[in-house]
Formats: sequence, C-alpha cells, structure tokens
Amino acid sequence: MTDSWLRRLSLLMALSWMGLLFYLSHQTRLPTPSLFSGQDKLIHAVVYGALAAMLLASYPLRAGQYSWRQVGASVLIASLYGASDELHQSFVPGRSAEVGDWIADTLGALIAALAVAWLVKNRRALKPAAENKML
Repeated sequence: MTDSWLRRLSLLMALSWMGLLFYLSHQTRLPTPSLFSGQDKLIHAVVYGALAAMLLASYPLRAGQYSWRQVGASVLIASLYGASDELHQSFVPGRSAEVGDWIADTLGALIAALAVAWLVKNRRALKPAAENKML
C-alpha cells in the first residue's frame, strides 16, 4: 500500500465517521447505558478524538512528522464539526445542544491529534524500547 492510498483511506474513514455522527445526532434518543456521571463527555471526547486522528492521518508527513498546521487543522475541523453537530441536535426532538459537549469534542480532538503527532514523531525512538521489552 502506498502512502497516498493510506491517506485517501484515512480521509474516507473520517468522512464516513462524520456521516455516522450525523446519523446518530439525528436520532431522538441513543441507547447508551449510564455507567458513571459524565460518561457522555468522555464519549464525546473519544468520538471526536477518533475523528481528529483520522483527519490528521489524511495529511502527508513532512520530514517524518506532522506539522503544527496539520495538527491544528485536524483539531479545528473536528471542533467545527462538533459545533455543527450540537447545532443540528438543537433541531432534533428530544435532543439539545450543549456547550459542554462541544468542549468535550474539542478537547478530545486536541488530545488525540497531539498524541498521534507525538507518536508519529517519536516512533523510531519507541520501537527499540518495545523490542527490548519483548526479549
């Protein structure tokens, strides 16, 4: 598989993820068990973190790493999509827009994009450590 093919696949996955999020946002109620207080914020962070990671992976590496501009663009796109998702929910019966959800979306996107960028940048340094632990 070529690098450009993987980038296209990442973009397709991100767009599909966005479509799934739109579909789920249009539901009047989502069947999620209540396990702990604030779990909806954690779910938002994870879901939008995954979106930002897929968006970031759709960019080409520059000198073996992602640029701050690429990281920022991935976070911004995920955050704006989260804001549009909250706006969309305000028109769905039984749903409401919450600023807290959007903040969780943005923080999740930021953490995930930074984590992916750091892992990609440090992958060579991490690889020998992982191999040494296996011995």
